[in-house]
Amino acid sequence: MTRTMRTITLALAALLATGPASALDLTKKRSTLPDLVLGNEEGNDFVVENREIELESGKAYRLRIVAKGRQEYKFYATEFFRNIWFNQIVIQHLEIHGSGPPDHFEFDDPGEIAIEFVTIKPGEYPWSIHGLESKGMTGKFIVK
Repeated sequence: MTRTMRTITLALAALLATGPASALDLTKKRSTLPDLVLGNEEGNDFVVENREIELESGKAYRLRIVAKGRQEYKFYATEFFRNIWFNQIVIQHLEIHGSGPPDHFEFDDPGEIAIEFVTIKPGEYPWSIHGLESKGMTGKFIVK
């Protein structure tokens, strides 16, 4: 077992041993990240604000992904989603809770999706807007 895997296993074991109350306490101490913004209100549908986001492993965060452009944005961050623990996904003040990661988020119109999560595994995780990568709609999450 590699050192990273051993560290992750021990961290998860400690989290599970302390029970759900500790996980909930961790999410109450979350940091709010700068919004990841797709497009803008001036008509540039392909500009991205906050393309790279740095995080620390084992910490709780809240991130708003905001679509301001008029394109259909299919936000894929598959490996990142697999390596975080989702507390909730919030769309128009409605909360989604579940035991597994989503495949992707899709914006048909301007709007926002907020995610609350805890990072688990360090690494660099790319994200992209499916079909618009050549327009520069890519970035990455860097978990240290």
